[in-house]
Amino acid sequence: MPISSEHDDPAEPEPLPPHDENLPLRPGRIVIAARQRGADRAALGHLALYLPHACASLTVVCGAAYLVQLLGGPPWWLLCGTWVLSGGLAFHQPFERILARRLFGLRHPTPDEDRILRHVWREVTARAGVNSAVYHLWVEDSDGVNAMAAAGHIIGVTRHSVRHLPAAQLAAVLAHELGHHARGHSWTSLLTFWYALPGRLTWRLLRTLASRVDRLPVGAAAVLIGLVGAITIALAKATYGLILLPFITPYLAAAVSRRAELRADEHAARLGFAHHLITVLCKEHEREEAARAHAAALDLPAEDEGFVARLLDSHPDLHTRLHHLRAHVQRGR
Repeated sequence: MPISSEHDDPAEPEPLPPHDENLPLRPGRIVIAARQRGADRAALGHLALYLPHACASLTVVCGAAYLVQLLGGPPWWLLCGTWVLSGGLAFHQPFERILARRLFGLRHPTPDEDRILRHVWREVTARAGVNSAVYHLWVEDSDGVNAMAAAGHIIGVTRHSVRHLPAAQLAAVLAHELGHHARGHSWTSLLTFWYALPGRLTWRLLRTLASRVDRLPVGAAAVLIGLVGAITIALAKATYGLILLPFITPYLAAAVSRRAELRADEHAARLGFAHHLITVLCKEHEREEAARAHAAALDLPAEDEGFVARLLDSHPDLHTRLHHLRAHVQRGR
């Protein structure tokens, strides 16, 4: 969760009402909710957007499996079925540990970090009615204020957040990530990534081959272009144009992802961390402004993202997040 994804220069955030930064452990018994996970509209929308990608990947895998069968390999349906079932690895905890280390670059907390995280995580999960042992906390060696939720049970937080954020603010960050898990954002993201991977790799291969068409003889290039064009037109007609959906999916997926971030903020706010999350957002914005001013003083080129880049941004801007969080605070009064 990049805490701030800001493009404009917003006005100074409004002062927050005073609140206690201490985070005492809740006494008494912890009531575990019967339903701890679900899938909200953002998660379901993400799945729906990548359904054509998954279908394309299935076509690629089945075609490759059939070629393997013709070459004397196992039956094509066995290879295809294995690939279809492989998505379940995303919820297999030993495989998640490999993902955490190799793909996301996370590590286990040190004893001091583990002590801090356990104290904070116990309060977050107690308020949410979640079994704290279900999830595994990891640390990223980074000096930024950031966190992430991935797969079925991974929650990662930066070293800087663990060591420098007050307990209540660290709890707000973790509650946001717990919201991604509780609302189904994490597992749907990994699942769509995995099932879209064969199609993406095939598309990259086709683009690489297309970039080398000029090296082919004129006749061969004309035949190849005509063949690809005919297949594309046939598929577009057969699918009523749905085959063209992947070209606009990145923009739609980014919009869904921005909505998911707001829903995760809402989850943290409902657990009582709205003020603390606002404080984290404002502090991180001030730090980014200071870094931007320092770069300007050194005459370094400023990053100026265009309109298309903003449409592809997976996180809402600071103003939007603060607006929704403050609206939740106002409703709770």
